[in-house]
Amino acid sequence: MTLRHNWRISEAQALLDKPLMDLLFEAQTVHRRFHDPNEVQVSTLLSIKTGACPEDCKYCPQSARYNTAVQRERLLEVEQVLKAAQAAKAAGSTRFCMGAAWRNPNARDMPYLEKLVKEVKSMGMETCMTLGMLSKDQANTLADAGLDYYNHNVDTSSDFYQEVITTRTYEDRLNTLENVRDAGMKVCSGGIIGLGESVENRATMLTELANLPTHPQSVPINRLVKCEGTPYEANNDVDDFEFIRVIAAARIMMPKSMVRLSAGRESMNEQMQAMCFMAGANSIFYGCKLLTTPNPEESSDQKLFKKLGLKPAKLPYQHDEETTADWLNSANETPKKRQLENIPVAVYRP
Repeated sequence: MTLRHNWRISEAQALLDKPLMDLLFEAQTVHRRFHDPNEVQVSTLLSIKTGACPEDCKYCPQSARYNTAVQRERLLEVEQVLKAAQAAKAAGSTRFCMGAAWRNPNARDMPYLEKLVKEVKSMGMETCMTLGMLSKDQANTLADAGLDYYNHNVDTSSDFYQEVITTRTYEDRLNTLENVRDAGMKVCSGGIIGLGESVENRATMLTELANLPTHPQSVPINRLVKCEGTPYEANNDVDDFEFIRVIAAARIMMPKSMVRLSAGRESMNEQMQAMCFMAGANSIFYGCKLLTTPNPEESSDQKLFKKLGLKPAKLPYQHDEETTADWLNSANETPKKRQLENIPVAVYRP
């Protein structure tokens, strides 16, 4: 299967409009070609600086422009962060993500951030940060420190973006992603479902992500967590099946990427999460909080994994067809291999 970077919005729309069972079958088929279907990559996210963000993202309780329950907090001490990283590793996380409510880091913050990256890396974990916009120099500095991933979500489609955020442009987002790629770091970028966008907006967002020069190595798909005090606190709930469709389309359009079932998971029952895994989600956040919003506790995830026969992925995680299909090559799995090899190639193409 050749990775594509020339998707048309009409093709993404056609995927989202497919009969659900056909869509799930296609997504699971693609998923099994590039990933172990019973492994889930596990990350932990920690807010290292909370609140007082100058941006006006209408979904975010950390914006200083809205009256929410989130209190402004100073940067965490290095030892606090490292203690949280150790706990995350002990709980089974292989990647530790650190987020700060900034428009962009200041020069005075860079030595602190470099130290965090180096210390967490020394624990044998992958590192990720989400700090707002990055200049080329900042991206290179973090890459030199050893940062593996940088998260910078596009949030929504370019044609709906200004309805959600006015303090920076969609092009600003793309510029940061370019700086991250050019520095040699992996990109973590996805979006939020439930902002009031149309199905066509969702198709456009997926198309824009899939048509980046390189598919984001991680694609978080978030379900809006409605927070009191934000402009979106009364938004309509996203239909469960509509959300699952976005997961499946993301898997088909970006087959090698880790598709992360991200914010909003607390509102999903076990059956919905299982369908998301069937649709191709293979990454989650462990922990009771994602920055400032709730998330299922580790014990709940562990219980669900046991029910579904899933296991946390171990490092190093390979995402290519040759190495991630090792599970097919064991003696006990040859029937599965034969079954997959006999599926017509057309199944893999939208």
